Amino acid sequence: MQRLFGAGSPWAIPWIEKVRPVVAHLVAARTERTVFTRFVPPASHAQTGGAWARYYAEWPEMLRERLDPSWLELLPELAGHVPPARVIDKPVYSPWHDGRLHHFLRGAGINTLVMTGGETDICVMATVMGAVDLGYRVVLVSDGVCSSTDTGHDAAMTLFRTRLSQQIETAPFDEILDSWPV
Repeated sequence: MQRLFGAGSPWAIPWIEKVRPVVAHLVAARTERTVFTRFVPPASHAQTGGAWARYYAEWPEMLRERLDPSWLELLPELAGHVPPARVIDKPVYSPWHDGRLHHFLRGAGINTLVMTGGETDICVMATVMGAVDLGYRVVLVSDGVCSSTDTGHDAAMTLFRTRLSQQIETAPFDEILDSWPV
């Protein structure tokens, strides 16, 4: 939920406009329990490797040496919640790769994650699958996730609701907020 994926960016996710109010409402309701994971591209192509090198060869304008730093910021309606909300930066799709997020969550006694964000079939999927592997209860806000394509979003949601339904719960925002203990 960064400017990097909002209107005007080469990586714009059209659906982000639809889910922004849901995410903002959820964050406002539970600001002190919110952790944003923020995608931060490498500074230069020399800092990439493997498949990421090929990826950034296609998107060189998204490397930090060429990118306006303001594009890395959270969307305005979310940025104002930091602090007390926290931000953990990540250089890849998954926020679990370096252990910081898991260490923070376990240290805080957190065992259930209510997730929103974009893209359902990329970063959200990487986050959800890693959370399941680490033993978290995962609740995905069905109207609080988005993707660049309907096909990718729908396929990911179908996977979450059917094949992974014992490990991943999905529910709309209103239902989650109504049942969430204060």
